[in-house]
Amino acid sequence: MRAVVVRSHAGPEALELVDVPVPEVGPGQVLVRVAAAGVNPVDAVTRSGALVAAGLMAPREVTGLGWDVAGAVDRVGAGVSGFGPGDQVIGLRDRLDVPLGTYAEYVVLDASALAPAPTGVPAVEAATLPLNGLTALQALELLDLPAGATLLVTGAAGGVGGFAVELAALRGLRVVAMAGEADEALVRGLGADRFVPRGAADPAAAVRALVPGGVDGALDAALLGVVALGAVRNRGAFVTVTGGAPPGLRGIRVSTVWIAADGPALAGLSALAAAGRLTLRVAATHPLARAADAHRRLARGGLRGRLVLVP
Repeated sequence: MRAVVVRSHAGPEALELVDVPVPEVGPGQVLVRVAAAGVNPVDAVTRSGALVAAGLMAPREVTGLGWDVAGAVDRVGAGVSGFGPGDQVIGLRDRLDVPLGTYAEYVVLDASALAPAPTGVPAVEAATLPLNGLTALQALELLDLPAGATLLVTGAAGGVGGFAVELAALRGLRVVAMAGEADEALVRGLGADRFVPRGAADPAAAVRALVPGGVDGALDAALLGVVALGAVRNRGAFVTVTGGAPPGLRGIRVSTVWIAADGPALAGLSALAAAGRLTLRVAATHPLARAADAHRRLARGGLRGRLVLVP
């Protein structure tokens, strides 16, 4: 089969399309024929070698890329129930200690990392859901805010932020969305009650002007750190989506969401997407052989939706 790997960490030109054996399926695992694979910022970080430098990933001679997948079950390993050949599925490859990712024609995942694909949704759209949707969901679970509470979402027009706005609104939270000025209509359409432009001179003051005393919690998808923390009330909650969380000043409970594959939770997100209650946004598609082009486009920024690779 064909797969995209990197041998020496560098820019997009380091991505190689190689021929490798179809991976063997073990007990509790499922072999998925890939129909679409999402392209995410973490893939660029992996390609650059930053995860190795940070001690989050062991050095390898060959590193596969890709977390998101949508496709069809090819075969299942011993002990797997609930999935069979031909089933349409989505899944998340969250392990960094395996040689290949979802940028491939086939991928092996634990059955617990898979869920039924959203009914009636094309695979290209479905592939945008697992990583960003689960990150948003798990961040909201860490925040643990009650219905009626106020939530600031930074990067609200992005992949994680967009899902966070929608899921928060479904939970009855009042969302203050922070994004570019041109994205106000978009994030309000996703369910935001109030809006703060990303370029505000003092973002925390702008949020507090809308919510006196500060919001109950913040989901910092834009990685603003202490800038976003300043918008949170004393003893509120703050979650960031990467390492390097700010200190828990003023009694604020600070957490980092370290994404974990979760088949049942992903099945719930899939059902919401099938019902039209989650918005699946595709910026563009690229053939697997043009993965480097997808990474170059990702690096330019400004995307509203995910890039997707199609084998």
